[in-house]
Order: sequence, then structure tokens, then C-alpha cells
Amino acid sequence: MTLIKSISGIRGTIGGKTGENLTPVDAVKFAAAYGSWLKKQLQKENVKVVIGRDARISGEMIQNLVSSTLTGLGIDVIDLGLSTTPTVEIAVPLEKADGGIILTASHNPKQWNALKLLNNKGEFLSGNDGKEILKIAESEDFSFAEVDNLGKVTVNDSYIDIHIDEVLNLDLVDAEKIKAAKFKVVVDGVNSTGGIAIPKLLKELGVEVVELYCDPTGHFPHNPEPLKEHLTDICELVVKEKAHLGIVVDPDVDRLAFISNDGEMFGEEYTLVACADYVLGKTKGNTVSNMSSSRALRDITEKHGGNYEASAVGEVNVVTLMKKNNAVIGGEGNGGIIYPESHYGRDSLVGVALFLTHLAEKGISVKELRDSYPSYYMSKKKIELTPQLDVDAILKTMEEKYANENISAIDGVKIDFPENWVHLRKSNTEPIIRIYTEAKSQQEANGLADKFIAEIGKIAGL
Repeated sequence: MTLIKSISGIRGTIGGKTGENLTPVDAVKFAAAYGSWLKKQLQKENVKVVIGRDARISGEMIQNLVSSTLTGLGIDVIDLGLSTTPTVEIAVPLEKADGGIILTASHNPKQWNALKLLNNKGEFLSGNDGKEILKIAESEDFSFAEVDNLGKVTVNDSYIDIHIDEVLNLDLVDAEKIKAAKFKVVVDGVNSTGGIAIPKLLKELGVEVVELYCDPTGHFPHNPEPLKEHLTDICELVVKEKAHLGIVVDPDVDRLAFISNDGEMFGEEYTLVACADYVLGKTKGNTVSNMSSSRALRDITEKHGGNYEASAVGEVNVVTLMKKNNAVIGGEGNGGIIYPESHYGRDSLVGVALFLTHLAEKGISVKELRDSYPSYYMSKKKIELTPQLDVDAILKTMEEKYANENISAIDGVKIDFPENWVHLRKSNTEPIIRIYTEAKSQQEANGLADKFIAEIGKIAGL
């Protein structure tokens, strides 16, 4: 069992011992640290925080703990109940709140949960702010409110509808074109809040919806990470239902994957490529993704006359570079779409609406759309870490070994070979080293990953 404290929040498995897992004590301690940091920063009365959660089994328990801790500090809470990560992100500025907490462990299995922390813009905290909160948690430097100054909880369960309205009002979302296309779509909501939000959005867009695992019980019917090996059921159902496409989201609805009309994966990496192709065709500008994302985004951006740049992995890093480069769209190759016209956060609802408008305008099948993009193939593998492994030393050795290649060390080690690349990095959210590769064939990408796993094994003496 695990507890991971990082600058983006705290994530862990439910149950077990305090300090080793995400226990009620850890949830309270970390919520108190965030609330104390907010009060210290703002130096004002009437601090307000928005809270929402995905449908995990532990969600209600963790939400009650976090909400009570904040009110104990004298902070008012807007409780969105069952929600999505992007919904909480848009609610923070709309509520003129001072921050937000999303209770979700994103793509992790059901035994995990997490507190993801937002600033007053509804964006993830900077690294420095995250470090400050970790320090406060470590020192337990909390001062709670006296009885007359306790915070209040206001329940507002209308925000998924408000979020959908915000998406429908985007200039590049054409609901009439989507309605006219008479799409039939299968949705896999992994029995979390995507099962509420995505079908609702699609129905507003005049789409016929076939729901699969859209009951928000928190009992995930398969591994919730939207990867090909976990999505057999929807791939089969798309073909059986003769649907135009399938839509898959992770439990907190910030990762988006499509299934083509032939029951094959559109490719999580190509979610951003397709949405960027549409946006760049209407709005000249630049793009950003993280350095573990496909080269295909660079190719599409340059085709439209824009400039592509790669950031370190992590949403906050992508957003920082997007702002710096005035990117009109960006995100992460794991199916995360960040469209600044809406907000600076990965948003599957925005991604669905942009993708369907693009598809309706093109008047072609999803498979034909995928075939129109440059073909790259990725391999995403990992090595489980043991406490005795010195990961930084291993990565340094790899950097030195390949010093004559095109190398970036801003986030682990990325080696750009002429025909392919490999990115080695320590995960922020799990005790693993990630090995991502990309090449012109799946066999080549897998072979490259295996070669580097073997090299790391040799260095580490595994």
C-alpha cells in the first residue's frame, strides 16, 4: 500500500497505517495544510473553497473529512458532490472562490484516492506553492477557528449542467452541425462521473447515446486507465451497435479516448492531434504538449503554420508553457485536451465537443479521419521501483551514455533519435520508472522500449 506526497497533491491507497496510506488522518492533515496555506496567503476573512469528487467508493468519506477540516479552519465550502476534475476547475472562478480540491485518483484503480489542489483560477498549484503546503503538513502548523467563526457548507449540484452550457457556448463548438450529422456514440464512463457528464453533453448535442458502465457506483468494471487492453467491451459494442464512434473517459473525466467505427482504438495520443487539427484550421497559433507525447502534434501544428513546443510532464508544466507561447490548444498525449478559450485544464467535455464538430464538418468516418494523420506508434512501459534503486543515478548514467544524441534532461531523460525517441522518467504519481517510446511501427516502438528496459536493468543490477 502506498502514500505519495507531491507538489500536485497527496495520493494513496485507502486503509492501513497512517503515513503509509491515505487514511482519514492523512486526509485531514493534508486538507488542513492546504486550508492553512490559503489563509496565510490571502490574509483575509471569508476564504472560500470549491470541492468535488469522482464516484470512487471512498469518495464520500474523504469528502466529509476534507470538508469538515476546512470548515474547522473557518473556510466556507461549496460542495459540488459528484463532479469531474474540469467541472471543479471551471467552478472555482465562477464561484469567485479562493481555491478548489478535487477528490480523485484519476486513472488509478478503486483502492486509490487523492486530493488534487487548485488555485483561485481553477488551475493546478505551482511547484513552489505545493512545496509550501507539504512543509505545513509536515510541521502540522495548523490553527483552527473558534466556534463562532466556523465555515459553512453550501451544496451546489448544478455544476455539471453549467459546465455543459459553457462548452456549448464555445465559438468553435457547432451544435447544429453535430445534430445534423446524426451521430450514434457508445460511451464507457467506467462507472464514475463521466457516466453522468458525457451522455448529458451528447444528448444536448443531439447525439444518440448507447451507455456502457455509466452508473456512478465507483465499482470500476475494468482497469480505469483508458488503454487498449482495458477496453475490449466498448470496442466490441461500437461494432455491434454500428455506432459512428466510442468515447471513453477516466474516472475524473480529464482523459479522453475514442474508438473508431471499426472497433479499433483511435489512439489516445491522437485525441489531441485531431482536436488541434480542427482548432488550428480555424485559429492560427501555436501548440504545446508534454515531451512524452506524440510527434504527430508537431507535424499537424507545422502543417497549419504554427510553432510546437514540448514541456516537462505534468499539467501545470504544460499550462505554464502554453501561456508563455500563446498556444491556442495544448495538452497531454494521454488524451488530455487543454483549450484556453474554455479554461487552462484538461477537459474531456471540451474535447468531445471539438472532436464531434470536426468530424461533422469533415463528413468522413472516424477511421478515415485517423488515417489522414501521420502514423506514429507508441510503447508505454514501466519498471517497478524498489527502495534501494537510485533512479536519479540510473537516469544520469543513461544521459551520459547517449550524450552524442539530441537529449533533453528537463524531465528525466528524453533521447530524440532521427526516426524515433525514448523518454525515461520517474513517475510523479506511482513508484515506477516510465519508459515511453515512439517509432514508425509498433514493433519498432516495443523493441526500443525493451532495449532500454534491458539497459536500465543492467545498470541497476536487476
